[in-house]
Amino acid sequence: MNEIEKKGYLEVDIDPALDLFEEINRMKKEKNAVLLAHYYQEPDIQDIADYIGDSLGLAQQAAKTSADIIVFAGVHFMAETAKILNPGKKVLLPDLKAGCSLSDSCPPPLFKKFKEQHPDHLVISYINCSAGIKALSDIICTSSNAKLIVDSLPKEQKIIFAPDKNLGAYINKRSGRDMVLWSGACMVHELFSQEKIIRLKERYPNAKVIAHPECEEPVLKLADYIGSTTQLLAYTEKDNSKEYIIATEPGILHQMEKNAPQKTFIPAPPDNSCACNNCPHMKLNTLEKLYLCMKYEQPEITMDEQLRLAAKKPIERMLELSRQLGL
Repeated sequence: MNEIEKKGYLEVDIDPALDLFEEINRMKKEKNAVLLAHYYQEPDIQDIADYIGDSLGLAQQAAKTSADIIVFAGVHFMAETAKILNPGKKVLLPDLKAGCSLSDSCPPPLFKKFKEQHPDHLVISYINCSAGIKALSDIICTSSNAKLIVDSLPKEQKIIFAPDKNLGAYINKRSGRDMVLWSGACMVHELFSQEKIIRLKERYPNAKVIAHPECEEPVLKLADYIGSTTQLLAYTEKDNSKEYIIATEPGILHQMEKNAPQKTFIPAPPDNSCACNNCPHMKLNTLEKLYLCMKYEQPEITMDEQLRLAAKKPIERMLELSRQLGL
């Protein structure tokens, strides 16, 4: 077992005098590499990325890039999506153990049996899932486009929605559907405390509560606005309020503060002793791991071709529907 197989990432001594920002930018040019980063990454990685976005934006960027190497500062399913769309390109992930609790909550063998119990249902899967789940799906969606994709289908069409039960329940409520829901959830969004948010609201009476639809219903009921990561960011830029309580992974606060420095952004507290609700998987990626990943072009995402082709179809259907819907 080599070092990457054991640890999930390269561990090599780095000269402390090295300017990692300069070196990463140099390698991006030399290797014709593009760095895609999710909003939940640490600020340094966001600042050096070529593109920062949520799952939909990142998939769209991965689909159209002309780079030879795609470096994905995110979690494993995101890098998998890039590889599915770009079989001829090298796709790198700084830490292979940067997984996803939501994706892990939906094992493909169990979901396959679940799907077989509903043979007349079309499967819409949230992009936060493994390639194995994508291969069992008819359409992939993101939190940005989920409702529009569901609404684009005939009312009589029976649907299984996986893997996020909270996002599925939110879409059911907004669309009037009765989709069958797989019982998966994101550990970050499930930990927000309704009671602590209410107390925080008492301290900041003028603050608006904004939440991601992966949150549980009691938290969503407190929200003044519900939207995807990108939609939350856009809302805080355009809205007239000066204070916001943010019920999603606090990595997004970096962009909110950059785009609206005159406003105050308060991370919603989780139901534990921590002050905020960081995703431990997202935060496995560091600037040092990113530098080594680009220098040695490891760890690399690889995939069985049959699985890749099966997973590609529902992603392409999402991207095409998104184009048609103007997203």
